[in-house]
Amino acid sequence: MKIEYQHTFGLPRKVVWKYIKDEKVLGSAIPSCRTFVQSSKGFYQAEIDVNIGPLKDVFTLEVSLEKEQVPSYFQLLLKGRGNLGEISGNGEIFFNDQQGSTQLNIRAEVKVSGTLSGAAERVISGGANKGIEKFFLSVEKEIKKNLYLLRKGRK
Repeated sequence: MKIEYQHTFGLPRKVVWKYIKDEKVLGSAIPSCRTFVQSSKGFYQAEIDVNIGPLKDVFTLEVSLEKEQVPSYFQLLLKGRGNLGEISGNGEIFFNDQQGSTQLNIRAEVKVSGTLSGAAERVISGGANKGIEKFFLSVEKEIKKNLYLLRKGRK
């Protein structure tokens, strides 16, 4: 399944670039995320609850950021598995300045196998952009919260 998405952050690119890879920001922004930890530079481990209709599972994910071109591009690789199947993804993330804001563009391919594949295809084809939009709105909210705490000297 192919996914294309565009989101504009009301923040400068260097700020978005810094926080888009922060494990606390990502862990807080991913829906149903149990854990999200950076195991080494550019590599993350996560556990996420999956709840699609009657299908419920916990997926263990490995996420890596490759081919970084600071602060304008990285490739995101994703592998995960649960009792209901496996998921893998390969995406390109582009960051562009836009008058004090940052435009993020995503092109990705996602593969799902096992029991989850039929349900995931319907969800991804029917509502993937809404889920992705919700995620990036949450990321932006978390970034702004971090910036606020920095200004207040609490971080």
